[in-house]
Amino acid sequence: MILLRLISRLPISALYIISDFLFVVGYHLIGYRRKLVRLNLKNSFPEKSLGEIKVIEKEFYKNLCDYAVESLKLVTISPDELQKRMHYTNPEMVFRYRDQNQSVILLSSHQFNWEWLLASGTLCLSMPIDFVYQPIKNKLFDNFMQACRTRFGGYAIKRKEVARELIKRKGIQRGIAIVADQYPGRGNDKKYPTTFLNQETMFFYGSQQMASLTQFPTLYSMVKKIKRGYYTCTLINIAEPPYEKNSETVVENYAKAVERVIREYPSGWLWSHNRWKRNLKKNP
Repeated sequence: MILLRLISRLPISALYIISDFLFVVGYHLIGYRRKLVRLNLKNSFPEKSLGEIKVIEKEFYKNLCDYAVESLKLVTISPDELQKRMHYTNPEMVFRYRDQNQSVILLSSHQFNWEWLLASGTLCLSMPIDFVYQPIKNKLFDNFMQACRTRFGGYAIKRKEVARELIKRKGIQRGIAIVADQYPGRGNDKKYPTTFLNQETMFFYGSQQMASLTQFPTLYSMVKKIKRGYYTCTLINIAEPPYEKNSETVVENYAKAVERVIREYPSGWLWSHNRWKRNLKKNP
């Protein structure tokens, strides 16, 4: 990990040269998960031609490689530079609740660059940020990523400890961040079925359960890449308490918001994740 820290000290322009190299290797030479990415794109956008799919595919891989070096840069990036590169267009959405001493739930998705989004939250929103995460099996890499994510004050909550931590920290005003658009594959996960990107899709019901348990307002952090190394985050109101028992408002509105941003900026989402592993269609 010492080597990664040393590489992180390079200027970001130099890191993007590394990203360009990773793109050539990963996309052209190795073809990292290209079959899966192509299949996900075809199933999600059946109205698009193969040429259009290939354009999105190629841009996605460039974004993925940029994501890798940008996440590495979190080890050494300054607070001022990070705030310049991840600009919140409407932080007053959170300030309004902060000034009322109200905590909020901040849902996000695997839209590049979600690591910068998380790390910049405390800086840009003037509120402590707790975040839910699934530990990585490789302990060294897991520790490295948590060091990046908590560098500016984020508080890490393991996914299996969410309920306990919500109770333990209930008296602390904060934002609770969770990326909730991955495949809910664990057998004990309650799931919400919906049609998402033209496919039957399961979402975690956990975001709804968290909202119902805390009775916190829920916002979605919509990230868009403006140009290389620069992003905006726009906060969207998903739902307001009180939440009725067995309500699905939060997860339903969240799924719709995620789909809208993917359709507007398709190359910015993590297509290499096996999101539909139980119902993937074969290539025609």
